Amino acid sequence: MNIENPQHSGGREQRLRAAIDNGIGWSVSRQHKDGYWVGKLQSNSCMEAQWILALHVLGLNDHRLRPGLVRSLLREQREDGSWGIYHDAPAGDINTTVEAYAALRCAGHSADEPVLKKARAWIAERGGLKHIRVFTRYWLALIGEWPWTHTPNLPAEVVRFPLWFPFNIYNFASWARATLMPLAVLSARRPVTPLPEPLDELFPGGRDNFDYRLQKKSGVFSWERFFLTADKILHKLQTWNAVPGRETAITRINEWIIKHQDADGAWGGIQPPWIYSLMALHGEGYPLTHPVMKKGLAALEDPRWMYERDGATYIQASVSPVWDTVLTLLAMEDCDAQEANQAAVDRAIDWLLDNEVRVKGDWAVKVRGVEPGGWAFEYENLAYPDVDDTAVALIVLARHRDNPKWKARDIDGVIERATNWMLAMQCSGGGWAAFDKDNDKQILCKIPFCDFGEALDPPSIDVTAHVLEALGVLGYDRSHPAVARGLDFLKSEQEADGSWWGRWGVNYIYGTAAALPAMKAVGEDMRTPETERAADWILSVQNADGGWGESCGSYMDASLAGKADSTASQTGWALMSLLAVGRAQDRAAIEKGLKYLTDRQQAGTWDEPQFTGTGFPGYGLGRHIDLGQQGLEKNLGQSVELSRAFMINYNLYRHYFPLMAMGRAEKYLARLGNEG
Repeated sequence: MNIENPQHSGGREQRLRAAIDNGIGWSVSRQHKDGYWVGKLQSNSCMEAQWILALHVLGLNDHRLRPGLVRSLLREQREDGSWGIYHDAPAGDINTTVEAYAALRCAGHSADEPVLKKARAWIAERGGLKHIRVFTRYWLALIGEWPWTHTPNLPAEVVRFPLWFPFNIYNFASWARATLMPLAVLSARRPVTPLPEPLDELFPGGRDNFDYRLQKKSGVFSWERFFLTADKILHKLQTWNAVPGRETAITRINEWIIKHQDADGAWGGIQPPWIYSLMALHGEGYPLTHPVMKKGLAALEDPRWMYERDGATYIQASVSPVWDTVLTLLAMEDCDAQEANQAAVDRAIDWLLDNEVRVKGDWAVKVRGVEPGGWAFEYENLAYPDVDDTAVALIVLARHRDNPKWKARDIDGVIERATNWMLAMQCSGGGWAAFDKDNDKQILCKIPFCDFGEALDPPSIDVTAHVLEALGVLGYDRSHPAVARGLDFLKSEQEADGSWWGRWGVNYIYGTAAALPAMKAVGEDMRTPETERAADWILSVQNADGGWGESCGSYMDASLAGKADSTASQTGWALMSLLAVGRAQDRAAIEKGLKYLTDRQQAGTWDEPQFTGTGFPGYGLGRHIDLGQQGLEKNLGQSVELSRAFMINYNLYRHYFPLMAMGRAEKYLARLGNEG
């Protein structure tokens, strides 16, 4: 071991251990009394704007949360008058801005107020309403500002399509499916709840002269043109009341919606199906006093879903207690902090075992003969357990299976069920997706409804990597067929520069940080050209301050991969990548990264306003889709491109990922010392 100044080195090690202890203490002090951890999921102002509009549609303009929701919109407006979709985005978002504008007008703000004049000028500079997405068109139609005939028609009869048919609802991603069902009811009924004052100012050339048509993005002979023509025909048939069996189809959808309500009152564990389901059922005659409606509206005021900051009210797009809990437990394990905090660990394991999903959800339509097992992302989302949460939960539980306390709770049975379910969810190409198996029929992306870009749930690098890591911890290796196929998928997706693209975290740093530990866990040689190239890429994007960062913009422009101001979470990911490869030559870079983390820790945690998580990166299969076919307008910079993205600030990413990295680094440095 070459140490120029052993005394200084000892000081570094002490500072590292002190930072770890402070971080663990911060975590333990914030554990919920029921045993879980959960951080806020910040997204964008569409959440609050849409709830203001939905309360209007539901006849609840006097709802107690509305003033706080309005204050949140006023707080989040950017200097240029727009609203953005992530911290320090280079441009505002046309959809968020239009929806926020409509919500403020709905809440009684005058079009002449400076706030709205600035927003309106920004919208006009970006070409006006012609660039808004499908979902924003639906919202404007609901309040009488857009013709229903110029929104994509979602025929209620889709609920009857057989499984072999491409447009069966179970061929859509879980989130798209749960959203499509209530929207199909709204599309069939075409309800309108007008605003107190119309938004004529958004149509400066007059409504009669406005072109409401969806923008054509391809040639005459294309699937897209075919579906646009079919959409016109469907609208004509609906207008002529020439759709036989429509009422029966709507009844079936209503039954599907009610059956799929989560125990906490939401739907699908996310905002869109929750808010659309309430409006659809209300339009079908369900009074606000009906148990389903009462439970759905009560969730809006549930502190697990909403939070207040400086007098403003925010609604989360989703909630992440399982994800945050298993990753916090993994951080405690990496930091050798479990024994010292046994009571906290035991409460968390108990809670995790209590929340195993033991009923068949939507996944069972395609995956037959498999006993339910696994975990969802949220509190009570039984229809949609996901592979990612299940994989990380297995990594945690596998290391507790010999504890007599958990033996008494049949931890072996829990692990076996979850492992079998996870293996059954492997896609035909070898990878794993988040919620469904082989959910990748690309023709669905061509229908007008899917212009938001994320209609499918194809296998991803990061989910596949977490599964492989879990299987490695459980004792599987490359000789197992599922592992071999998963590894082949992982290797085939590596970028030329050595990185991997990240589906659920931003972005290439996240994908790489998932892939390398997974390869190590299943016994891959970590001195191959592929792993060396990955480690070299991580080194090449380290910032001068010792940390790493990457902007959400890298999903729109791959040249931004690994480039942005440093963040705690992404520094943690980069360090875990290097530590998985474990080269002695990377010690200096690792120590610089650790110094970045220890120097910036404040009261046991880190400040991180940047968004390093994703809901939807921007377009269906990320980098595999040709942006030239998306109809993007270069003169608008990234504004139109970002309209297809939905980014998330996971407020605990800044905490447990740095801890994981520091705990693993401590062992790495000790190993180098012993070898020296």
